[in-house]
Amino acid sequence: MRGRVRLPLAGALLTVFALASPGSAGEGRRFTLSTKSPEAKTMLRELQLRIESFQFGPPSVELARKMVAADPNFALGQYYLSVVVPPTEGQPILDKAVELAKTASDGERRFIEAMAPTRNLQTATDPRLMEAITKVEALSKDYPEERLAYVILGQLYQGTGQADKAVAAFERCERLGPPSPRVRAFLANEDLLKGEYARARATFEKVQAALPKGSTPFAVRYGVAFSYLYEGKVDAALDSLRTFLGEYREAGLNQGFPEVFIWNSMARIKLENGRLEEAMKDYEKGFESVPGSGLPEDQKKIWEGRLVHGRARVLARMGQHEKAWAEAERVKAMIEAGGEEGKQFWPAWHYLAGYVKLEVGDTKSAIEHLEQADQTDPFSTLLLARAYERAGEKDKARAAHKRVIESTNNGLDRALAYPEAKRKLAS
Repeated sequence: MRGRVRLPLAGALLTVFALASPGSAGEGRRFTLSTKSPEAKTMLRELQLRIESFQFGPPSVELARKMVAADPNFALGQYYLSVVVPPTEGQPILDKAVELAKTASDGERRFIEAMAPTRNLQTATDPRLMEAITKVEALSKDYPEERLAYVILGQLYQGTGQADKAVAAFERCERLGPPSPRVRAFLANEDLLKGEYARARATFEKVQAALPKGSTPFAVRYGVAFSYLYEGKVDAALDSLRTFLGEYREAGLNQGFPEVFIWNSMARIKLENGRLEEAMKDYEKGFESVPGSGLPEDQKKIWEGRLVHGRARVLARMGQHEKAWAEAERVKAMIEAGGEEGKQFWPAWHYLAGYVKLEVGDTKSAIEHLEQADQTDPFSTLLLARAYERAGEKDKARAAHKRVIESTNNGLDRALAYPEAKRKLAS
């Protein structure tokens, strides 16, 4: 299945990359931390600084465990621990954090209750994301000097395509301080939306140069890759992701969350640039990291679905249409077997069916499916524009191309779709 959460760790890492208040100072304007342990507070700040500098992996896990050992009843401490440990270990700790939050400070409680339901979401259109945004917006109003609320809002806004609101939230973070490499990287992403590719890349590279040794800057490496894709420099984009793959392995992060998402990104770039044999190998290679990983079984199944989804698209581009449709039917069967939880992936099925039908030459069926796909996905919209164009519906094609250009969903889908849409509108 082709869930569209941009950050593959969105259900985990998205929720904690922020610096919380050091204590009760400014109560009523910032969160009060519920722990009475000075050691726990100190270690929380140290962990937050590590995260803000893209330092993940075993050292951060060890620090989080020490923090919780200093005060096992510290709700926010348990919450942070639930995020940095492997996925199979995280849920029981998150449950404990939610329980402890009931008697924690108001800000701490409301933050945890807002963000806990977003763990392990697989699509950026999940209504629980919008519910979280509403709750954190309320927190930011009640605690106007609480940096944590604004940095989380910025990430939620950016993840749901609300670019202007994301910029405002991140700029608020920078004014509140301390300065953050992670927030600067997020702000550089907005330069990509403005077409300032060299400027964005310069910011990413400046952030990277200032990071501690051993950092794994997802936002930087992917941001650089996107900047090159917008410029049509495929090899440079792939080099950035290969560099990140090496950093990810060196930091030991693949022991917690498998490296499949990096391979899938490289496969996707190769697929849409006609490097079909390489794309197939990358999809297969990436999935090798899943079966023996610490992911829960349901998430392993989702990644298997993404492998089949990718394989179907590659086969379709190879002209092996019967095999491609057979794989598409496998995806459909997996969604049906998922029952209620599988329903979130129906737009991904229609995207795949439309993709295959478009390659087959069945334009009418392609349009029928793509109109039921995720309408906020720039690449799905580009496919729909192609289908409309083939059907002779020039006005609809132009409108779809315009939606791609106007999209603020800044991720791999947009970076792959934007250049073609821009050319079409200019012709």
